[in-house]
Amino acid sequence: MVAGYGLEGGAVYALAASLRDVIEAHGRAVLTIDLRPDIPAETLERRLHAPRGGQSLANFLRKAVKLSPVEINLLREAHGLDLPAEPAALAVAIKAAPIALTGVQPMDRAISAAGGVRFEGLDGLALRGRPEVILAGEMLDWEAPTGGYLLQACFATGVAAGKSALARVS
Repeated sequence: MVAGYGLEGGAVYALAASLRDVIEAHGRAVLTIDLRPDIPAETLERRLHAPRGGQSLANFLRKAVKLSPVEINLLREAHGLDLPAEPAALAVAIKAAPIALTGVQPMDRAISAAGGVRFEGLDGLALRGRPEVILAGEMLDWEAPTGGYLLQACFATGVAAGKSALARVS
């Protein structure tokens, strides 16, 4: 998903830990996006050889290779306003659009968190040396995809933490 503040979605979330590490170390990371993963480069090139007539490049790309306006703008963000005129070079640009990432959204925009207490610091789900402190969900140091998987993991560790707390007071 493309938003005014940047990119997000399942594919970005899956790479989030690595992207954050690179941004932290170098101030930016480059994510290369295939804007037409469903179409082989040779097919793209063949379609881009079609006569353009009086169409603008954006309209031609929309019709010839089914790029949406958002994808065309990502292509221009990646390669500049003057896109390659030669079909083979334009096909390569579509198949590999490098997008610079310079940061992450602040915590108040987060839909999930990363980090937390490392598993080496735990005895089960209790803090090592502080057995009365039992952790669950995103208090643990893990990266989980958002949505159902994250919710299930939070619920499961919550149940385990509850059982652990109950066992300690019994």
